[in-house]
Formats: sequence, structure tokens, C-alpha cells
Amino acid sequence: MSKATVSGTKPAAPKEHHGIDHSIDLGHGNSPAAWTCVIVMLIGALIASIAFVIANSPIFWAGIAVMFLGLLAGYIMRKAGYGVGGSKIKNSH
Repeated sequence: MSKATVSGTKPAAPKEHHGIDHSIDLGHGNSPAAWTCVIVMLIGALIASIAFVIANSPIFWAGIAVMFLGLLAGYIMRKAGYGVGGSKIKNSH
């Protein structure tokens, strides 16, 4: 074993951000398209989860299909202008 002393008083090295600008507002997808997508996908996940517990394969796959429909609905709504910065959103510029 080494008899070197361990000192816990060293200052921590500053963390680097690797060129990422954290001052930009990301928006976090707060739009009708995003909310519709998430809500429909959550309903699909609930259906699939319940079907999994009761061991009902057709209903499970129906829940998976609802989740894909939610993804498709969000994509279509975004393309129609209801996404972040879309033309149908009243706070877009």
C-alpha cells in the first residue's frame, strides 16, 4: 500500500460546455401538435399496458397502433402549421 496522503481540499476543475449555447430558448415543443401527439401516445400506452397485464395480444397491438397514430397525428399537425413556430399558432412571428 502507498503511504501517500490524500487531500480533499483541491478545488474542483471548472466544467466546460463543449461549445453549447445555453442561453437559447428551446421552446420545449409547447404546441398543439406536440400536445396532441403526447396525449394520444399516452392513451395508446395505457391501452397497451392494460392489455399486457391481462394478457390480451390483440388489444396490446391495438394500443401500439394508437401510439403510432399519435405520432402520425403530431407530424401531420406540425406540417399543417400547428407546431412550434407554425403559421397557425397565434404567438408565432
